Amino acid sequence: QVQLVESGGGLVQPGGSLRLSCAASGSIFYIHNMGWYRQAPGKQRELVAVITSGGVRNYADSVKGRFTISRDNGKNTVYLQMNNLKPEDTAVYYCNGYLRVVPGEAPEEYWGQGTQVTVSS
Repeated sequence: QVQLVESGGGLVQPGGSLRLSCAASGSIFYIHNMGWYRQAPGKQRELVAVITSGGVRNYADSVKGRFTISRDNGKNTVYLQMNNLKPEDTAVYYCNGYLRVVPGEAPEEYWGQGTQVTVSS
């Protein structure tokens, strides 16, 4: 069974940094796009950053220049380095991935369980 497991959330002061990790495990043939979404209380889930299997990155305007997404294909892991954090970055962060389990079949979408990031003094 395929799982995405996040780690690295927590409480940090404004201006601080955190690094989130998301490891995909299980019987995986190929991983396509991987990304991070976040959902703040009372708001819809929004895309933070995405990285393709070839390393092309895209970011939400609100995090450009502060967040960096990367991936280690050998470890089936995606990372989100978050610098200069602001209170408005407070949210539950979810890992997302499009994984192909069986060769020749279409990739399926998977979500992690979420990790809380709180930016507060």
